[in-house]
Amino acid sequence: MSLAFVHAHDCTQPHTEAVWGISWTATDAVVSVSCDGGIKQFASSTGQPVAAAMPPNHTLGLVSLSVTRDGTRALANSVEGLTTLVDLASGEVLGKHESFAGGNLNSDEDGGPSWSVSLHPEGTAYAASGSGGKVAVYSAQPEDFGTELSKMSTGRSKYGMFCQYSPDGKRIALASETGQIYVFDVEKATPTTTFTSHALAVRSLVWSADSSLLLSASEDKRLALHDVRDTGGPSGGAVATFTGHSSWALSVDISQDARLALSGGADKTIKVWDIGARAAVSTVQDTGEVWGVSWRPKPSAGGAGAFVSGGEDGVVRWWRGAGVTV
Repeated sequence: MSLAFVHAHDCTQPHTEAVWGISWTATDAVVSVSCDGGIKQFASSTGQPVAAAMPPNHTLGLVSLSVTRDGTRALANSVEGLTTLVDLASGEVLGKHESFAGGNLNSDEDGGPSWSVSLHPEGTAYAASGSGGKVAVYSAQPEDFGTELSKMSTGRSKYGMFCQYSPDGKRIALASETGQIYVFDVEKATPTTTFTSHALAVRSLVWSADSSLLLSASEDKRLALHDVRDTGGPSGGAVATFTGHSSWALSVDISQDARLALSGGADKTIKVWDIGARAAVSTVQDTGEVWGVSWRPKPSAGGAGAFVSGGEDGVVRWWRGAGVTV
């Protein structure tokens, strides 16, 4: 089986440097963060910037982005660990937290500055990972933003490349520089599962909408699908692997119905995968490394849906399945 995806349009005001994070929100806008330090928000139907004034560019690049389930707030993290919460309707900055405060940038005791951040689905808290193999959970409430609520450790001092809350808010997944994936129980603040499905660093993780599946993208060029309800499967818990990228797999997403997956690679391609068939059903050529991909969260009127991508050239691009209107 193959699916046809075609280019719909580009954003009208690209970033000046690479897009490092992207999210198609429940309000049908797209939010992107960039190496140029900027946060942008676009209308999906036109690619035009949304009217709300966004915060001015940060002095250093933004490397991580997370958006609440209702699409009202975005969390961005900079390369040196400054975490910022933004109201997407007004562009107002609701909170900032300096995870590098005190000048202690590399301490395993405090986990070092944040690299990857992930909002709780309801926006009440956020998880952050970085050096030291730890995940810290902080308040995301404007009145006490950045107050530490809990800390979870893998027991290994390996860099936390990517972390993400499950959609039900009960788990946090952490990807490491050495290829392990750790799943933590949020209430107990303890690790429950370790997956050893990859040989190299895991660059991206995504949960299925029902919080039962976890898909990862790695520098070993592969994607791995894990069923968190069954840790006794092969390959350290992976129930399937997906191969086809000729270089690092950098970004990944799963459609709302868990039927299709997306991946962006350093090989300048975007691949659409049929999860049930365990096979690529479409390959889209981009102009550079694809650092971010995101499915449209709302069902499309027929067809296979639509997605958005961002990469090395700073352009946000919309893609649609045949017969689908963006």
